[in-house]
Amino acid sequence: MKKKSQKARKVGGPAPSFEGYSGALIKAALTEDVGRGDITTRAIVGQEAGKGVFLAKEDFIVAGLFMAMNVFKYLDEKIVFKTYFDDGDMVKKGEALAEVRGGLATILTGERVALNFLQRMSGIATRTDMFVRKIRSTDAKILDTRKTTPCLRGLEKYAVKAGGGLNHRFGLFDAVLIKDNHIKVAGGVKEAVDRVKRACHGKMTIEVEVTSLEEVKEAIEAGVDIIMLDNMGPPMMKKAVSLIGHRAFVEASGGVTIDNVLQIAKTGVDFISVGGLTHSARAVDISLEIE
Repeated sequence: MKKKSQKARKVGGPAPSFEGYSGALIKAALTEDVGRGDITTRAIVGQEAGKGVFLAKEDFIVAGLFMAMNVFKYLDEKIVFKTYFDDGDMVKKGEALAEVRGGLATILTGERVALNFLQRMSGIATRTDMFVRKIRSTDAKILDTRKTTPCLRGLEKYAVKAGGGLNHRFGLFDAVLIKDNHIKVAGGVKEAVDRVKRACHGKMTIEVEVTSLEEVKEAIEAGVDIIMLDNMGPPMMKKAVSLIGHRAFVEASGGVTIDNVLQIAKTGVDFISVGGLTHSARAVDISLEIE
């Protein structure tokens, strides 16, 4: 499979469609950080205007530029924010990725919140890119999970897309995923699937999590759309893929690392879900320098 182009991995336009959601997050983050006011900046800075430049202190895939911009816009609509890259682009150490112009008091007050969003989202995009590049010689695709920071899921899943990954279901409301505890409660794979089919009237794609080849057979017989192989080793995964024989899409999940993801991809699975894209991503190093 050909390597995805940088352009193909770019995400949308200047901002995703969840503007109200992101606005609420910015308001909450600024309330948390600024509180009754920025006492240090208020004591030192008056009406001076100036410019701040966002500088990359390492190589990374950028994501969240719109969040950084909107932090400053929330504080002062007259602020001018200019980007030199798009979300999904590779930024090299030492490069300027954006600049903000306007009141220095506004720039200094919004600095940390803007950086927190930008560094966190870029870290997720960069980690996702590592996994995507690792399996680019295969047909498997990298998926995220619901293992996200509470209330930041929309931003973190956006960052996964910026890094070249795909989004799994957003929450419990938009897709069916029958997990091990559902199967225990129902009394088996078939009964769990039958209950879902009755409740959803055949209108929903059904995915079921399995942990053994016997459960794989049950899932095939139940006629599910996606079979998730949970915490199986590559040898068993390969047997499961052969057993399924294109009668359902196959997803690998559990225990996936950057060291074993290629081996997993080579078993023939269609998707590999990686919780570590979001729950273990390191914030990248970005600074805001006043000029």
